[in-house]
Amino acid sequence: MIDVVEFGLGQELYAMDIQLAREIVEMMPITHIPRAQDYIAGIMNLRGEITTVIDLKRLIQIPGTSGDNQKIIVLVAEATGGSNLGIIVDDVHSVIQVSEDDIELMDEGISSGVHAFIKGIIKLTRDEDDRKQADGRSRQGTGLILWIDIKKILDDLVRNSRA
Repeated sequence: MIDVVEFGLGQELYAMDIQLAREIVEMMPITHIPRAQDYIAGIMNLRGEITTVIDLKRLIQIPGTSGDNQKIIVLVAEATGGSNLGIIVDDVHSVIQVSEDDIELMDEGISSGVHAFIKGIIKLTRDEDDRKQADGRSRQGTGLILWIDIKKILDDLVRNSRA
């Protein structure tokens, strides 16, 4: 079984490895940084630690406006090369355990470079897809969760910024 954090971006569900998440915090004031890349939301003071905040929706180019329930997933330092980094997501739904049988791994044959940040597709069973959100609303969904490789996304960012 694999533990992942399930979260929403736009109208879709995504997941990331739970080991990469240090904590999940409510949206808090963010100080914008002039002339920064558009995906950098800014910096925040998280209990005395200056933390860079990235808007994941902008970074991986997902259209749509942000919801009212945004959260920041603060990543462990090992995932970010020692930096304090948080990513903004529209909402965090839950931590789920997924059987490896329910994961379709992405292969290198997918066009447009999508395999660069998607580790696989998690297929929910009908019972799992019928879960309610925390506010009681039924979840709209396809029964699929895109399992993204946050570490690879961040590694690519660092590599491209040095080039």
